[in-house]
Amino acid sequence: MIEPYFLSILIFSPLVGMLIVAITPKTLTSTVKWVGFLATLLPLALAAIAYARFDRSVDFLQYVTSVPWIQIAVDPLTGQRLEIDYALGIDGLSLTLILLTTVISTLAAAASVNIDKAVKGYFLLFLLLEVGMLGVFCAQNLILFFAFFEMTLVPTYFLIAKWGLAKRENAAFTFLLYNGAGSAVMLIAFIILFSTTGTLNIAELQALDLASLGSGNPLAQPGFRMALVAAIIAAFAVKLPIFPLHSWMLRVHAEAPVPTVMIHSGILLKIGAYGLIRFALGLFPHEFAELSVALAVFGLINLLYGALIAFKQTDFRMVLAYSSVSHMGIVLLGLAALNAAGVQGAVFQVISHGLISALLFFLVGAIYARTGTTEIRYISGLSSSAPRIGGFLLAGGLASLGLPGMSGFISEFTAFLGLFEQKPLLAAIGTIGIILTAVYMLRAVMNMTFGKASFKNIGDLRPVEWGPSVVLLAFILWIGVNPAVISEPLHAVVDSVLVALGGS
Repeated sequence: MIEPYFLSILIFSPLVGMLIVAITPKTLTSTVKWVGFLATLLPLALAAIAYARFDRSVDFLQYVTSVPWIQIAVDPLTGQRLEIDYALGIDGLSLTLILLTTVISTLAAAASVNIDKAVKGYFLLFLLLEVGMLGVFCAQNLILFFAFFEMTLVPTYFLIAKWGLAKRENAAFTFLLYNGAGSAVMLIAFIILFSTTGTLNIAELQALDLASLGSGNPLAQPGFRMALVAAIIAAFAVKLPIFPLHSWMLRVHAEAPVPTVMIHSGILLKIGAYGLIRFALGLFPHEFAELSVALAVFGLINLLYGALIAFKQTDFRMVLAYSSVSHMGIVLLGLAALNAAGVQGAVFQVISHGLISALLFFLVGAIYARTGTTEIRYISGLSSSAPRIGGFLLAGGLASLGLPGMSGFISEFTAFLGLFEQKPLLAAIGTIGIILTAVYMLRAVMNMTFGKASFKNIGDLRPVEWGPSVVLLAFILWIGVNPAVISEPLHAVVDSVLVALGGS
């Protein structure tokens, strides 16, 4: 009976926590932290229910809600109206990303125990950010998607600018500048789509044959469609990020507080991949296919450039930042393969990197809290001075380089399997990036974990730090040994992509 409202309850459930945080006196810092953490458990529980009840045998949207929201007369002469529906629904792709969002949000809230100033404002913004992220993955209307997308930008900006490190304001400004430009391009593309098709509903747009709209419609022109899909790709290339639009992300990862970086690397970057799949590949499959070689080349650049620069970094935070650039290249390579293995590998990489990067950045925060530095040359011997931190760091590093049995292996293997089928030369070049990843990650992790302890009596994992470490590593291993947990909900999504591309 509540199914039509289920996604609305899920999306806005963090508002309950925001209300309680808002009325809690700011002097009760510990209470605010507990409320902020507990508030993330409700959307997590609802996401788990959605996953358990999700019907994997059908290829249509589930938990659908669609009611009229905004109606504006655009052209009184033609009677054209801008009708924006409050339309929600999820498929297997949305479901997996919603689960990722709720899991990492809860663990990032637990990691926020070290936030020591303006705690009340911090958790208000934190929970508002979760509302925006959940809305992005549930929206089935272009403008509603854009509204939730914008909702993620404002709290992220303030979380970086107020609670970040020394150069936080510069990092926050760069974040807003790049992402604001990307969202402006996205909005223009969405408006053009509405003006040429008369609908903002994503499912209706996917059902249209844009090439046969009539000679008077600009979308009937191949060049126009190609320009539009290029604009959409550019908009989400900023978010992914794709070289050379990646510099803002490096500053964010270097200066933002650890819980924000966990969310940023674990979820927000993935909105870029989601947008490419949902809007570029989903609405313009044939044009996307024509651009696939160029996308694969950009993916290779991301993969190799990120890996090479990561190898030269002396700060572990920057190693992870460039590692994210490199791993997002694999997402692009998987999508450019345009087959079942490639697309599935790209989504696996999105989920896997979200979990692995969240674990590694969480450990970065734990190490920094004890040593005051993340410079690799100053840190060694964690296996003796803090053996549990060293153990989780080693496990996270092995997952990042794609050790079999962990989620990273499934992601890279599947994405490259798809690419070798379609573009073997580019795939062969891409394997160099896999080798470089192993080199830079092992170099950094081994230097920090083994050798003579540079810091003694620094203390190992505290009780509050066990939860995020264990849960994230458990998910990484679970996906690694049982990839069906992700692949089953994705079957229908991948099949629909192949059908749109003309396959079967």
